[in-house]
Formats: sequence, C-alpha cells, structure tokens
Amino acid sequence: MVAERSARIRGRCRVQVPAPFEYERATSVDQAIGLLERLGNSARLVAGGHSLLPMMKLRLANFEYLIDINDLHGELGYIRLGAGEVRIGAMTRHRELLESDALAEVFPIFRDAERVIADPIVRNRGTLGGSLCQADPSEDLSAVCTTLDASCVIRGPRNTERVVSMEEFHVGPYETAVADNEILTEIRIPVKPYASGSAYAKVERRAGDWAVVSAGAAIWLDAAGRIADARVGLAAVGPNTTGIPEISAALRGQEPAEALYELAGAIAARTCDPVTDTRGSADYKRHLADELTRRTLRTAVSRARS
Repeated sequence: MVAERSARIRGRCRVQVPAPFEYERATSVDQAIGLLERLGNSARLVAGGHSLLPMMKLRLANFEYLIDINDLHGELGYIRLGAGEVRIGAMTRHRELLESDALAEVFPIFRDAERVIADPIVRNRGTLGGSLCQADPSEDLSAVCTTLDASCVIRGPRNTERVVSMEEFHVGPYETAVADNEILTEIRIPVKPYASGSAYAKVERRAGDWAVVSAGAAIWLDAAGRIADARVGLAAVGPNTTGIPEISAALRGQEPAEALYELAGAIAARTCDPVTDTRGSADYKRHLADELTRRTLRTAVSRARS
C-alpha cells in the first residue's frame, strides 16, 4: 500500500517536459515565413510562449521545430494611431498595450483588459498576436478585438497579404485562419467619427486567471447623444469569443438608458452557449454574461459622454 501511494505521488510530481524539438530563430518576417514554408506543419512560431510551452510540456501539442520570433519586435511591435484607424503590430507586448496612454485615450477597453491579464512576467513577454493566435475561447484580447470590430492582417510567401475580420480569423477553439506558411502581422481597428467609449469586465476565480466569463462593450454616440453604433463581445461562453449582432441592432438609434442595458444583457444571456465545468454551471455563466454586459455598456456610455 505504501509503495503504491509513493508511486502515485512520484507520478504526480514528475517533471513535465516537451517532446524533443529543433530550435530556429528568425530575424525578419520574411525569414520566419520562409522557415514556415520550408518546415510546414511540423513547425510553430513562439514569442512569449506562455500558452504554447505548457501545452507542449503536457504533450497536448508536439512540434518538431519552434521558430523564435522575438527579434521581430522591432518590425512588428508598434501602436500607430491614425485619423480613421489604429494599427497595432502583432509583436506588441501586453505591457506596451497597458502603458500606452494614447491607446487608452481612444480605446480604454485595452487598459481594462490588460490590468486583469495574468501577471507582470506574462505581460512583459506575451504579445497581442500570440494571444489572438492561441484562439483560446477564454482569451481576453480576442474578446477586446471582437468588441472593437478589429481586422487581422495575415502575410504569406512572396509578400502576399490578406485582411480578415475577427469572425473569420477564429475558425474554432485553438484554430485560426492563419495557414502553416503564414504569419499574423498586424491588427487594425476602425476609429469612427463619433464620441466613443469602451470597457471590459471579467469574473475570474483568482487574479490573473482565465475568465469564468468576460464581456467587452463599445459605444459610439452621435451629436444628439443617441447610440450611433454599439458592439458587445463575450469570452468563455462558447467555442470562440463571440460578437452579438442582435445587441448592436437593438441599441442603434436609441437613447442610452438602464432599460436598454437590461435588454442587451438579456440578449447576451440568451444567445451565448456556455458549458458547465469546474469554473461554474452554464446557468451561472449566462447570469454573468447578462450582468457583465450591463456593466460594460454602462461604463462605455459614461466614458463616451465624458
């Protein structure tokens, strides 16, 4: 009995290591794409690696090659604000998104989200592109980009480039539209000619954890104070981060009011598709979708008015 118990303990305490792999380091986007084209689906890009490496340690993901793209930060690490669009490089780190006052002025939802993402170690190394390409249904920045109607720029061999919406980008859980020989290079977010506000809220089991449920909201007000447009994005309540067109349609042209937020919350609860798991029951998650949608809309309207 003692021997069996000791064996079980040793099994639980055994150091987790990934399967053997080769390491390459890319110094330009073109070189990274060239390596991907040559190595095919046996290779995977790594920047921060905070999601990929734990999956490899558990043997949930196995690759023969890892291509380190940290040297691409000089090429793909930027936040550029234009009159009609914000462009963010895929290698922009969480810390840079958190600390950018210019980005927070236009889209405060980014700072809201970054404050509840993981811890300083992860935020110092993790990247926007890595978060989106992980395609975790609970991922915070995927919900933020869905809320803001962002587009993703994907570059392939011979400088081919295509732009896809967030809905097109996330094909399924942990699966994106980026092909084996392509790389996500940039995220583009439209800046609309209205007074705007945005907000993000998340319920988590402990600080920095994956969301039990999270919600983002963005509001644009016309000169009369009515809602010109509105978007809500949810995470952790379906196979992908989810935008809700029904909420947008219900809010456009309306005066912001508590009854309107309640309607949006009810739509969010009714249209989301959570599952019961260790983080909570499906009913509890629908309740959170309702409540967090109301809270973020309320905050977004307040910011738009100010």
